[in-house]
Amino acid sequence: MSVSVISAAMEQNLSQGSLIRRMFEAGIELRKTYGADAVCDFSLGNPDLAPPAEAAQAMKELAARMSEPAILGYMPNGGFAWAREKLAAWLSKQQKTPLEARHVMLGCGAAGVMNAFFHTVLEPGDEVLVSAPFFGEYRFYGQNHGGILKSVPCRRDDFGPDAAALEAAVTPRTRALIVNSPNNPSGAVYSEEDLKALAAMLEGASRRIGRPIYLISDEPYRFLAYDGIEVPAVLPLYDHAVIISSFAKNYGLAGERVGYIALNPAMEQAGVLMDGLIFSNRVLGFVNPPVVGQYLMAGCLGTSTEKALAVYTKRRNTLAAILADAGYEYVLPKGSFYFFPKAPGGDDNAIVERLTQNLVLAVPSSGFGGYPGHFRLSFAVEDAVIERSAEGFRKALRG
Repeated sequence: MSVSVISAAMEQNLSQGSLIRRMFEAGIELRKTYGADAVCDFSLGNPDLAPPAEAAQAMKELAARMSEPAILGYMPNGGFAWAREKLAAWLSKQQKTPLEARHVMLGCGAAGVMNAFFHTVLEPGDEVLVSAPFFGEYRFYGQNHGGILKSVPCRRDDFGPDAAALEAAVTPRTRALIVNSPNNPSGAVYSEEDLKALAAMLEGASRRIGRPIYLISDEPYRFLAYDGIEVPAVLPLYDHAVIISSFAKNYGLAGERVGYIALNPAMEQAGVLMDGLIFSNRVLGFVNPPVVGQYLMAGCLGTSTEKALAVYTKRRNTLAAILADAGYEYVLPKGSFYFFPKAPGGDDNAIVERLTQNLVLAVPSSGFGGYPGHFRLSFAVEDAVIERSAEGFRKALRG
């Protein structure tokens, strides 16, 4: 008799898998066959720029303290007090809201922090709304804690959130709405008008169902907004807003896993929520955020990201010209480091397969909440990769 060694839920999750990771792994095999210089891999949003010089200096200063007792030991579950104070001061300016250390918590990446949030606020069967297309891992983060992710299609013309459609999706079990701007995978940046409309909708819906619906703003790409576009601050717009982000993209610290959550101080019982978050940080097994990462974060906070923005702007414009010349239709991304072109004929899997045959790796849009008819390209790659991809894009479109 064959007995499964994993749960039925895990079997289902593994069958769905991650299309992003699958394409990344396909790239490894293609490189073995054709050579690294032949493959153009746009599948993974892995920031490829070096950390700022301030990170190296922070590392040197920490290395000089290695003889101190417990320098790499445990600390309070929400992070070092001094690190939370410094983060709160930095976020106060960014979010145009006075924040103190008690309003922020550090955790193991934005993913770990989002899991801690859902563990703290969700009852089994609670619903989390999200505008599609969206980062596919959101679904698993909610499921981890008994939640149900409900996907609502975005506006077709600019990938902005459809406030009316989101409102229609609210039920008495709705507990949160995730917004991700600048957006992965579409590159959209939500306007202040859009965010105000969502805040007004959530205020009315919260009164109607008799409990607050949280607005979760996931902001790892905040620093990447092009052509002078400003990413609006969310905390001033809604009492039950929270910011979740990390230092993966802006400071090149993805593998160090340092993320954070900031609560609107105007939120009713914000202190109780923070107590729950810190408890969840511990019992989910993260225990505390990485020690080294907190020192690196503190050293980098306030460092200009203009050089990184300039690099990604150049890459965006180069890839835009290549796609346009090959004949693809797309909305020029306003932020993040992703393109989300239309799939010819509406078949995202077919165009990704043809691109793969021409040694260009992309991810079908079905990997982003089942959103049809597009494919994602990450331009967090070297300029040379973008430049040599032109022929592959042309050949794939010709079929």
